[in-house]
Amino acid sequence: MSTPEDMSADLLVVGAGPTGLYAAYYAGFRGLSTVVVDSLPEVGGQVTAMYPEKMIYDVAGFPAIRGRDLVKGLLEQASQWNPTYLLGRRAEELHDEDGGLRIGLDDATSIRVGAVLVTAGIGQFSPRPLPAGEGWLGRGLVHFVPALDAHAGQDVVVVGGGDSAFDWVLALRPIAASVTLVHRRSRFRAADSIVRQAYAENVRVITDAEVTALRGDADGALAEIDVELRDGTRLALPAQTVVAALGFTADLGPLESWGLSIERRAIRVDTTMETTRERVYAAGDVAAYPGKVKLIATGFGEAATAVNNIAVALDPSAKLFPGHSTDV
Repeated sequence: MSTPEDMSADLLVVGAGPTGLYAAYYAGFRGLSTVVVDSLPEVGGQVTAMYPEKMIYDVAGFPAIRGRDLVKGLLEQASQWNPTYLLGRRAEELHDEDGGLRIGLDDATSIRVGAVLVTAGIGQFSPRPLPAGEGWLGRGLVHFVPALDAHAGQDVVVVGGGDSAFDWVLALRPIAASVTLVHRRSRFRAADSIVRQAYAENVRVITDAEVTALRGDADGALAEIDVELRDGTRLALPAQTVVAALGFTADLGPLESWGLSIERRAIRVDTTMETTRERVYAAGDVAAYPGKVKLIATGFGEAATAVNNIAVALDPSAKLFPGHSTDV
């Protein structure tokens, strides 16, 4: 973190995921100076933190694009307008001030802006721990796989039964020495299609079982794990990496004290993407309205809608319709 300071801008974007990055681009396109704040140390939000290697199939114009490549492209797109990024910092306080807003960050930085756009996704999220893995995080136990190549030639055990667990299994299978999935139930939360794919590719799947212990070698590096089946059978599996894909808990943190209308960790917005608080807008997964569909593509459209309305709120003489980007 840098030294606390006073800053000013037309727009503060809370959240540097895909929707926030696109908002930073679009704000620049509308001539707005922009500051982007995110509690994570890197841009990309959940995409960077949770599935940078996964292919994304529902972004317009790309039959398929890897998560990290999408983030890279969005960052390059926004860079032409030179937004300011304050990463590893959290927006905490929001106050009205002389027709604008002042936001206080957790490092005591204070930012005076004309409007705020919240693109915080699901909010602050924390992976659910693997009970048997206490003390092993960063020593063979991981929650995410930011680089597949780091696990080439390893024995990998993935714990969980959701989409992410199966995604990691299928992504790691071609490069790891072995990949095993362990799930405490016989049924999965994952989509049937990827479950069938895992079985079709002969992935070893152990159900009705739990990981009960992790053990290291003479040097302290993770070497194997114990698995206990519901019928009492015990297995010892080689493992240099355990991926605990057990889901996560999430909350909106300080945003819940901003006087917004919040239901089930989502912020209610109107058709302009404005919240119940004047000059505070929301877009992406954090925004809620009837008929909402949570997709990255939806977030892009919501960001453009929000920024165009913000431009008019900050300058009533501005036109809502921005013109076409091809006219620039």
